[in-house]
Amino acid sequence: MRNFMRNNAGLSLLLAAVILLSSFMLIKPANNKPTFYIIGDSTVKNGKGKGGGGLWGWGNYIATYFDTTRIAVENDALGGTSSRTFQTLGLWDKVLTKIKPGDFVILQFGHNDSSPLDDTARARGTIKGIGEEQQEIYNPIRKIKEVVYSYGWYMRKFVNDVKTKGATAIICSPIPRNKWKDGKSDGRNNGNSYGQWAQEVSVQTNAYFIDLNKLIADDYDAEGEAKVNSTYFSTDGTHTLEPGAQLNAKFVIQGIRSFNHLELNKYLK
Repeated sequence: MRNFMRNNAGLSLLLAAVILLSSFMLIKPANNKPTFYIIGDSTVKNGKGKGGGGLWGWGNYIATYFDTTRIAVENDALGGTSSRTFQTLGLWDKVLTKIKPGDFVILQFGHNDSSPLDDTARARGTIKGIGEEQQEIYNPIRKIKEVVYSYGWYMRKFVNDVKTKGATAIICSPIPRNKWKDGKSDGRNNGNSYGQWAQEVSVQTNAYFIDLNKLIADDYDAEGEAKVNSTYFSTDGTHTLEPGAQLNAKFVIQGIRSFNHLELNKYLK
């Protein structure tokens, strides 16, 4: 009887050990991969990001440059947003809650920030510059009073929020519009405009800065107006066809590679 009980006890322990081991094998290990978040306007992700109307944003072509077995790439940009409305509409909060230490965030805003502060169409503009100015308005879209700040104020908030999460921020100057003057790209915005202000914010916050506007405008100058018009644009001078979006993505990656100490580089193919 004692032998029977000892044998049963031994079998019970063995069975428990097998069950415990099986449970560990079934539990999936935690996903500790970093994530590279992309935020911005329609030049970063046009529409639903599926090429509607033949138009694409550069964010769609970033993942192909990375080893996505080691890093996740997530394009959370939304067309029509400014640095202000990406925050006030709650889009930034949805991204921010997911950011963890070791992640990366790249942001490009400015195309829509020049819009009116309180029009009945979008109410998405920001005060020009990077100062601490503010203006209380009635927002006819949200039907509330709202204090509107400068472009720089909203951009600083993005970067400071990212840093608080232990992640790394990269600011891009807005891509150039397809405008020409005397055979040269006239879409540069690096003088007392959003390109310059984006760079100034990067200095203030010690964030990485890619002068995407200049990189692309210099390429446009080299390729010429005729080729740029026929290859990269169709319906308007802001939103790019697939080749234009791919070109812009190439320069984003070129900018990332230019920073020797940026940890994001080690995940590139």
